[in-house]
Formats: sequence, C-alpha cells, structure tokens
Amino acid sequence: MNTTGWHMAIKVLVVDDSALMRKKISELLAQAGGFVVKTAKNGVEAIALNNEFAPDVVTLDINMPEMDGLTALAELMLQRPVPVVMLSSLTAKGALTTLEALALGAVDYLAKPDDPQLS
Repeated sequence: MNTTGWHMAIKVLVVDDSALMRKKISELLAQAGGFVVKTAKNGVEAIALNNEFAPDVVTLDINMPEMDGLTALAELMLQRPVPVVMLSSLTAKGALTTLEALALGAVDYLAKPDDPQLS
C-alpha cells in the first residue's frame, strides 16, 4: 500500500506473437484485478515497452517473429532487468531451451496449455 491508502497496480507486459494468447492472458489478469497490462507481439516491441512502460513483470513467449524470446530476454536483462516468466509451448518439452531461459535471467516458466482456446 502506498501513503495514500490504495494499492498500486502491478504492471505486466505480455509478450506473445499469438493475438489469442495476448488476449487470453490479458483477460485472465483483468479478471484477477490489480493489474495494468500492455502487450507486445515480438521481442522488438517487448524491449521498447520494457523501457517505456516499465513493467513490474513480463510474460515472454519463446518462438516469435522479428526477435525470439531468448534474444529478447538477454536484451531485457541488459537494458532494464525485470522479472520474466517464460510462457511457451516449448518449455514443457524443450528442457534445454527452458534451462537457457533460466540461465539468461528468467525467474520461472509456465507451459502454455495444449488447447489453443484455453478452455
């Protein structure tokens, strides 16, 4: 709580090339309440928004166009370190990729559900 007696919202940057995933994650956070969410569709946008929006936490996909999640993660940690949770279909099966993400500075990872509709 800040000095005025109200809770500050947690700023979350959701980075995923899938419009459906960006929408679903944003909706989930909105339903939970207490979050301000911005989205990016690739690593290039994520780096820009990390500096402009200054999120408290980032969810980051691995496979994206223009700049993949691992490259973006390394750059985020160099420019403005922030807690990053990897959120990818690769993390469940791609143990090497998951370990690389953790070594680059990710704090945790979550596997995307197999169902693209996230029922």
